[in-house]
Amino acid sequence: MEEAKASLIKRNRFSRTASHTHDELHSFRTWLQWMCVDQSNIYTATLSWLIFIIFTFIVPSLSHFYLACSDCDNRHARPYDTLVQLSLSSVATLSFVSLSQFVRVYGLRRFLFFDKLCDESEIVRKGYTDQLNRSLKILSIFVLPCFAAESAYKIWWYTSGATAIPFLGNVIVSDTFACVLELCSWLYRTVVFFLVCVLFRLICCLQILRLQDFAQVFQVDSDVESVLREHLRIRRHLKIISHRYRVFILLALILVTVSQLASLLNTTRSSAELSIFKSGELALVSVSLLAGLMILLRSATRITHKAQGVTCLAAKWHVCATIDAFEPLEADTETPTVGVVGDPVFHEASSSDYDDVGSEEDELDNCKLIPAYAYSTISFQKRQALVTYFENNRAGITVFGFMLDRTSIHTIVTIEMSLVLWLLGKTIGIS
Repeated sequence: MEEAKASLIKRNRFSRTASHTHDELHSFRTWLQWMCVDQSNIYTATLSWLIFIIFTFIVPSLSHFYLACSDCDNRHARPYDTLVQLSLSSVATLSFVSLSQFVRVYGLRRFLFFDKLCDESEIVRKGYTDQLNRSLKILSIFVLPCFAAESAYKIWWYTSGATAIPFLGNVIVSDTFACVLELCSWLYRTVVFFLVCVLFRLICCLQILRLQDFAQVFQVDSDVESVLREHLRIRRHLKIISHRYRVFILLALILVTVSQLASLLNTTRSSAELSIFKSGELALVSVSLLAGLMILLRSATRITHKAQGVTCLAAKWHVCATIDAFEPLEADTETPTVGVVGDPVFHEASSSDYDDVGSEEDELDNCKLIPAYAYSTISFQKRQALVTYFENNRAGITVFGFMLDRTSIHTIVTIEMSLVLWLLGKTIGIS
């Protein structure tokens, strides 16, 4: 009986909630439905997969084999169309399959951690809701300029007489229909890739807000147990995020790297002809893929940096509390030390230097000393144990155990630059 009750509670806990007018995700779900990536029921899931197959495989294949215009003049030839279509379709497939799995297994609300917001402070809840509303704007900022450039290229390619497709009986109607299909396919594949990247950024923003809120425990009289429990909860959520996104991040890094190397290999051949008309679309795709990859890596690096900043904050808190514990004894001596006499002056003088830092710092990054008047209830041994725990249990985003911090990002950039320089040495003789 108890096992059945526990199973029922678990199912209710993970059950999906229906969207309603006052739901935070109502507008976001509506936008997903318009993009045909919503899979909340069998009908929308079927439509979603149908649109995915059409715009990711069928339209690019028709465009490449029937609209490539092999007998066109030199300006209208598309020698890099194969690489363009393969690059976009591969990352779109990875993104769509990953997004489908996320929504099917966890549900949108649980996947975005909205079911956990009831345990957070009002500041975190409001900040995360604002970030959700900003996500679509960020997506538009990255997609719309690229789409405008792609639209200009496609419209020029069709209107300048590159091809004539009489399958609709009228040349103008046929070219317009083909151009719209190609643009919709390009937009769909790009948006799906950026959508998964922006959702990862959104989830990382929640953890950053939680870490900034967690930093406040060092400003009040908190006990070590509550600090430890909250940090363990944050580490557990970071592990969940790492586990869900590790395959997508790794495969996205591999696909984008292979795409860039293939682009470099094709454009540095001795027989390659480069111009804005021939290689411009390839450059646009490369910029789009790199932008999405940078969103992933920057978000992971930022949250890892913030999570590891807790160790520095805890050590500073421990030092300030320890110094404060000894100050009364030193103040009773006949000849006070310079540190005791000049303590207020030190705080005043140093505070003037903080104005030069700007507004980029938060509670995890600032260099200000922590007031230690409230920490007399916590013993030195407990504070030292907590600092030791932070030093040996660093949190962050990992990919199969590999921490995505600033050092790892520098390593990735170095490896890719080495590959690019090696390839350049083999193709055009740069050593």
